[in-house]
Amino acid sequence: VQLQASGGGLVQAGGSLRLSCTASERAYINHDMGWFRQAPGKEREFVADINWRGSSKNYAVSVKGRFAISWDRAKKAINLQMNNLKPEDPAIYYCATGNKNYYTPLRTTDIEFWGQGTQVTVSS
Repeated sequence: VQLQASGGGLVQAGGSLRLSCTASERAYINHDMGWFRQAPGKEREFVADINWRGSSKNYAVSVKGRFAISWDRAKKAINLQMNNLKPEDPAIYYCATGNKNYYTPLRTTDIEFWGQGTQVTVSS
């Protein structure tokens, strides 16, 4: 397993969750990492990414100001702190690694490894 995601669950609207994704050495070194999500009946969409150096982060408009992505170098992992969760946030969240253009967010075509996904559910 190259990527192992954890931290999903059920939370009330307005609440918080923290997702983590631990990478193997192969999936970690010199890779940009990020999160995508897929709700039932919808296409997988970009959520957030962070480049290998940690000098650039991108967020989807819908989560900007509420979600924060960060590296945990000691664990070869990324974290996604999700605050003020809304009814439109529920989905399966997938972590991913790849290499992207510095100026653009991760695209599905950039991805080399996908994690298994973790479910996020928000109750109103």
